[in-house]
Amino acid sequence: MKMLPVLLATAMVVSPTAAIAQDKDWNFGDGEMPERWSTLNTDYAICDAGLNQSPIDLGAANARGDVALETNFGETTGTVVFGEEKVQVDFPAGMGMTSGGKPFNLIQVHFHTPSEHAVNGERTPLVAHFVHATDAGELGVLGVMFEEGEANPALAKITEHVGHPSGMLATFDINDMVPEDLSVFRYMGSLTTPPCSEGVNWHVANEPLTASAEQIASLRGALGDSARSLQPLGSRLLVAPAE
Repeated sequence: MKMLPVLLATAMVVSPTAAIAQDKDWNFGDGEMPERWSTLNTDYAICDAGLNQSPIDLGAANARGDVALETNFGETTGTVVFGEEKVQVDFPAGMGMTSGGKPFNLIQVHFHTPSEHAVNGERTPLVAHFVHATDAGELGVLGVMFEEGEANPALAKITEHVGHPSGMLATFDINDMVPEDLSVFRYMGSLTTPPCSEGVNWHVANEPLTASAEQIASLRGALGDSARSLQPLGSRLLVAPAE
């Protein structure tokens, strides 16, 4: 496919705290039927009316190119947080990623079972979403899918706390949850949970990692079905890794 210019819409600037954290008055569905979260709360109107929603099927890419993405990850100690349909690790400041020359600060990683994005209709059993924000509040997410296979050493440090109260500390190398070849799909989308704020810079790694059956089962037991239904790409630019 002919390489097209990687020109992405300007993301709206939002407060990371306001966009990510909210009282939970909604739930995931089966990942197939539209959730209709706007019927639960008018603050979620964009979830159903928005034209730039996530997740999407990455098999619908309409351009190819090498996205300039670099990460500044390493060993750290995060706080493991549990909730309804939630397994999350909050990180201290100091790490992040740079996309297209723009720095994003790493805030947290959370998980979904199965993966939210699909490739030609296929989802993997697990995904990690690394949530970032610029100093101005512009959100950026790096998604990494996991297939069943060898155990992941970083996930082992997280899953050992499943079933325990929130607030436990986990020390691991974030790089163990990110592929060495960081070729990514790139598009502008939204949060995949209410309030579904748009203007999110999405990056999804092309190469999946592996997690053991036990690790996947542990996270699925804590999360249940926690993937939003696929949203239409519409007229957006979706860049796939160059061949």
